[in-house]
Amino acid sequence: MVVLATKLYVDGTARDRAVDSLGSLIENDIGGVDVEWTVGVRSDGFPSVTIDGPDAVIARNVLGDRWGTITPSFESGEEYVGTLTAWDDDGLTLDVGAATEETGSSIDSDGCVRIPTEQLGLGPGTATQIRTRFGLVQHLPLRFVYGDPPRLADAERDRLYEWTRGNGRVTVNSATRAEVRATVNRAGHAEDIVTVERLGLLEQSIVCRENTDPPGLLAAIGRHLPSELLCVLP
Repeated sequence: MVVLATKLYVDGTARDRAVDSLGSLIENDIGGVDVEWTVGVRSDGFPSVTIDGPDAVIARNVLGDRWGTITPSFESGEEYVGTLTAWDDDGLTLDVGAATEETGSSIDSDGCVRIPTEQLGLGPGTATQIRTRFGLVQHLPLRFVYGDPPRLADAERDRLYEWTRGNGRVTVNSATRAEVRATVNRAGHAEDIVTVERLGLLEQSIVCRENTDPPGLLAAIGRHLPSELLCVLP
């Protein structure tokens, strides 16, 4: 079994659509290898994929590379993935879906890791200001390096800085990629975007074309999505 580092936190028919979407994505990822698999959702919202068959190890590795995985243990200096669950001026809190009794552990009893503002490496300001500036919507998967204290991974910092070098973005949570694309089309802005990048199962990044105003796009689609939306300005 592999536990994917992306969360299902919507309810009702939206949850059913999200589970169906995840199943389709998993089929795309591992449908070509010799395995049978089933998807479940843990009580903490992280999806688990049970995999059996001759190519089970290959399939687990493919899904781990694609989504990141939730692990029961952590080693200092190693890279992991958590989902953004809370923030304040002093740091970001990531849900890593596990608790440990290890002495000196950086994981709290709720299965969360705290990254202090000075360990984000994303420029000046409080963690709250940095979250807004880089469009870090709640539940966004983020890579970090475990330690005392934990820090944001170098590859994650590079990715977020790259967002600010383009034409702007709008990040969205609580919606699948297909739902976000359909909303952009319904609002009449299909020609104003380059693509919708999948950041997690329910977290997306709308990449704007040149001369598209991200706050204007947010205003146009926001009323159609029961989501948190944040702009990333170039």
